[in-house]
Amino acid sequence: MTFAVASLRIAGAVSVMCVVLAASTIWLVLSDPVDVATAVNTGDLAPVYTFISRAFVDALQAILRYL
Repeated sequence: MTFAVASLRIAGAVSVMCVVLAASTIWLVLSDPVDVATAVNTGDLAPVYTFISRAFVDALQAILRYL
């Protein structure tokens, strides 16, 4: 495997993770705007991180149940 192929694979994986993170953040803003506004106002982003990680776990469990 050449360096060019490896770097393209890494860039693709990072891109997919960024898209998933952006989509889950948008979904969080649309589904629970009060918590997001409170977290941004106070500067404490722990609830946002918790909600996004819970969404990832739920999605992973749904995929594993499907398989």
